[in-house]
Amino acid sequence: MSSRALVTGATAGIGHSFVRALAARGDDLVLVARDTARLEQVAADLRAQHGVTVDVLTADLTSPADVDRVAAVLADPDRPVDLLVNNAGASLAGWFGSTEIADEDRQLDLLVRAPMHLMDAAIKAMTPRGHGAIVNVTSVAAFTPRGAYSAHKAWLTNLSLWAGWHHGASGVKVMALAPGFTRTEFHQRGEMDISGVPKWMWLQSDRVVAEGLRDLERGKSLSVPSKRYKVLAFLAQHAPTSLVARAAKRGR
Repeated sequence: MSSRALVTGATAGIGHSFVRALAARGDDLVLVARDTARLEQVAADLRAQHGVTVDVLTADLTSPADVDRVAAVLADPDRPVDLLVNNAGASLAGWFGSTEIADEDRQLDLLVRAPMHLMDAAIKAMTPRGHGAIVNVTSVAAFTPRGAYSAHKAWLTNLSLWAGWHHGASGVKVMALAPGFTRTEFHQRGEMDISGVPKWMWLQSDRVVAEGLRDLERGKSLSVPSKRYKVLAFLAQHAPTSLVARAAKRGR
């Protein structure tokens, strides 16, 4: 039997790499994003290339009502979702304290509230079945003092690590996928200055996803793609905070 996966932020970047990798292995899909036209195009391409069933759901995850609609799909016992990928995300170009607080509220909704609600729905649906998996796309920024964005990612990483331990006994895997700088539309959409990021720090989204899916199969609760970012993540957690804070200013 094929599995069914729901991926947020499915039309670009890491989310798009996830849906292509999952479709290639035969998984049916639910694609979630804000742009209906892009959703339909991605869905049509996946159906044509891989013969899988693909549903689309247009949703803005800063909207509580839209989050509830996605959660309802996860909770539906008649069409169970076996894998949830909480990937949708964005960031602001300015540092906290210089940005509009309304924009920070929307970021909090997108990066914390939405994945929390979707995790809750997925865990409550998967636990009685005795199986299921959740991948929360966080960031190595979670290990650095880097403003509100890193705080949001630290929160989601911490919750993921706990949930993986706590719910693993029920057959539900939960993993935080924490990549570094990745070639996607993310930075351009946020109008961020990435000129200070050296070439060696950039990852490709297909590689991030391939390593993440391998680590999920191995039962890991944290996946940091690439050896270089594993080293950087270790250093970020053990080096003096002031040193890590200075290094973390890159790419902003």
